[in-house]
Amino acid sequence: MINDRMKTWGRGLITPLARLLGRLGFTPNALTLVGVLLNGVVALVIGVGFLFWGGVGLLLASAFDALDGVLARSTGQATRFGAFFDSNMDRLAEVLIYGGLLYHYARQGGTWEALLCFAALTGSLLVSYARARAEGLGFSCTVGFFTRAERIILLSLGLMLTPLVTAMALPFDVVSVTLIIIAVGAHLTAWQRILHVYRTDRRERE
Repeated sequence: MINDRMKTWGRGLITPLARLLGRLGFTPNALTLVGVLLNGVVALVIGVGFLFWGGVGLLLASAFDALDGVLARSTGQATRFGAFFDSNMDRLAEVLIYGGLLYHYARQGGTWEALLCFAALTGSLLVSYARARAEGLGFSCTVGFFTRAERIILLSLGLMLTPLVTAMALPFDVVSVTLIIIAVGAHLTAWQRILHVYRTDRRERE
């Protein structure tokens, strides 16, 4: 119920903005490209060490990512290529963000943190690929909690909490903790989807 209300509230904010951008001449695919560019800027902000602002920017860029689909549906411009293009650009945006974070830690000699970035990114890509491949084979595969939205929100919060944790002199890096949660959660979600497809396929063949 709460999730449905949040989606309704989000659509109430995003739909008018998407239509405004459409009237200004933006196409859904153009908005997709702008979203990737925004994520690239956020990755640079994170890479040079402004983690709090990177978290804020990540939330804003991710909200912008929703505009292309809303514009496509509300104006009748939805196409199969647009959906395909959007999915690929979403993966690229995620790679850029983790690349920026990996660069940030690499500059500091943070080998352990860099490995966590790699693990979180790997799990994130597996979650998305598992669904895409399953649906390409005719299976419905939306199970699992750690979808892109949850991963983005969690990472954004971890980044924005960095100044607070630093000021409190707590004995841990909040972003590293966040990356551990994302890495574990994403890999579990990927395997959950793999098992879901296995069980579905087995039931259909029996």
